[in-house]
Parts: sequence; C-alpha cells; structure tokens
Amino acid sequence: MAPPEVRVVVVRPRTVLQVLGIVVLVGLTLLLVYQAWRVLTWILIAGVLAAALNPAVEAFERRGLRRGWAASVVFGLALLAFTVIGYLVIPSLVSQVSNFVNAVPGFVDDLTAGRGPLGFLQDRYQIVDRIRAAIEKQGVGGVLGLSQPALDAVRSVVTAVAGVVTIIFLTFFMLLEGPRTIAMLLGLLPEEARPRFERVGRDVYRSISGYVTGNLAISVVAGTLATVVLFAVGSDYAIALGLVVAVLDLVPLAGATVAAIIASTVVAIETDWVRALIVIAFFIAYQQFENQLLQPLVYGRTVELSPLVVLCAVLIGAQLAGIFGALIAIPVAGSLLAIVREVLAYRREVSESPEASKT
Repeated sequence: MAPPEVRVVVVRPRTVLQVLGIVVLVGLTLLLVYQAWRVLTWILIAGVLAAALNPAVEAFERRGLRRGWAASVVFGLALLAFTVIGYLVIPSLVSQVSNFVNAVPGFVDDLTAGRGPLGFLQDRYQIVDRIRAAIEKQGVGGVLGLSQPALDAVRSVVTAVAGVVTIIFLTFFMLLEGPRTIAMLLGLLPEEARPRFERVGRDVYRSISGYVTGNLAISVVAGTLATVVLFAVGSDYAIALGLVVAVLDLVPLAGATVAAIIASTVVAIETDWVRALIVIAFFIAYQQFENQLLQPLVYGRTVELSPLVVLCAVLIGAQLAGIFGALIAIPVAGSLLAIVREVLAYRREVSESPEASKT
C-alpha cells in the first residue's frame, strides 16, 4: 500500500502581508465608524431626507429650473412648511403641556386618595406607597433611570441642536450636489459595471424616497385623526397627544401601539374610562386601517418587503440602534434587497453567458 501523498502548501510572505493589511484596514474602518458614529448618523439622516425631497426637485427641473434653483425652492418650501406647522402647533402644544404639568399634582392627589379612574391602583395595589418607598430608597433618579448629571443633559441638548443644524445644511448640499457626486463616482467605475450600479442606485433611491414620503404621510394622517378624536372626547391635551401620536407612528409596527397606550391613559386620567375606551376603540380601528391598507401600500410598492421581513428588520434595527435603528430599518432592508437582487441577477447572467457554457 502506497503511503499517502503529502501536500505542501506554500504561503508567500506577500500573501501574509496582504491578509494582515486587509485585517488592519477593516479594523481601522470599524474603529472610525465607532468613533464617528454620531456624525455618520447625521449624514445618514440627511441622505434620507434628501432622497425624500429629491423627487420634488426633479419635478421643478422638468419644468425648466436649473438644479440649484430647484433645490433652493424645494428646500425653502420644506423649511416654510415646517415653520408654519410650528407656528400653528407649538403655542397650543406649549400651553397644553404647561397645563398638564400644572394638573399633575391634582392627578397625584386623586390617585393617592384612591379617587378617579385610576384610583383602584392605590386601593388594590398600593402603587403610590410602592413608588414612594422606591424613591426614598433609590432617589428619583434611581427610580426613573435618570442617573446622569445635569451637565450631561445640557451637553445632550447642545449636541441635539448642533445635529439639527448640521442635518439641515447637509440635506441642502446633498440636494444641490447629489447627482453630480453620484455621476462622478459612477465615472470611476469600469464601463461594463456601470449599468449594474446605476440599476442598484435607482432601486435604493426608490426604496428610500418612497418609504420616507409614505411614512411621513401615514404619520400625518395618524396624528390628525387622533387629534380630531381627542378633541371630540373633550381632552384638554388633544394637540399635544396628537403630536405624540404622529411622532411615535413613524416607528413601524410598535409606534402606534405605544401612542395608543399613552393617549388612552392620559384621557382616562383627565376624564373617565368611557372616553378612554372610545379612544382605545379608535386606535384599534385605525391600526387595522393602517396595517391593512396604508402600510402595505407604502411598504409593498416602495421597499417591496413582506410583513415578516418588515418585522424582523425593525426588531434588528431597534436592537442595534434603538429608535433610530427602527426608523431606518425598513429602507435599509429594502436597499439590501435591491443589492442582493442585482448580485443574483449578475451571477445568473455570468453563468448563462456563452463563455461560461464553453468552459
């Protein structure tokens, strides 16, 4: 019996250096992403907003305006719309929030005495006594999870303001220079690969712009209908709660449920259980309308994702980056789907090409 053949694998020093170089490059890239995560988040938000506004810019371009003028007009109209909405909503919002804060001691007194719609929480479960004991033991910060010093809170506010200003300017410059930058990047690619990247870019752009536009529209519908219903049941905080509903409804799947819990709880505290049940019934009916009609219209036609994929994407995004991850999970999943679809199509074309069949 012949001895087994011994195979010797020779690894060149150049190959080892190349592998080490790739590992170091990947590590440095991950470190850079970690260190610049906040700025990268601002850039990503600006890119999403620019993709949502770009169809309007292109519409003005088709009517004869140059890119710079079209981007300026659309950007100015968007800022004007936000300013008008803020002018109409913010005074009532501030007033209602102030009234709610002033009314909180009365709500607490009723709850402590076992009165009102939530009085049973004290009568049956002694919830106030439990909270008071926890505060005496851990402090307010320990109970609420607010252990950061005041300086960190101020720093967070300053960072948020700087982020908003930065995102506004980034969005404008992306609208202004986006097509030129994309054309320059495509020009660096080989001629035969350029059409594939253009198709992927169009699919990604359609997914992001369609999703953002549709999700904002759904959010406005949810906030408006909730405000009308809250006014109808006599809530003194209809505008504030409607804004909360609109903001939370931006979060797919879970946002509307959280908004329904908050709104119905506030209505129960300030009025009675009958009106709270009316609000709950409205949210149940609206969620069915949104889930069965509005969301399939947005998610199915723009990102082309099934409800199961949407749920998985939102859960993964929320785990990785919290609320922001949940917000961008669906357009990111749609973009990845477009990339995978193009890669599979390219591999199929290669396998069916005459050169591949000859071999």
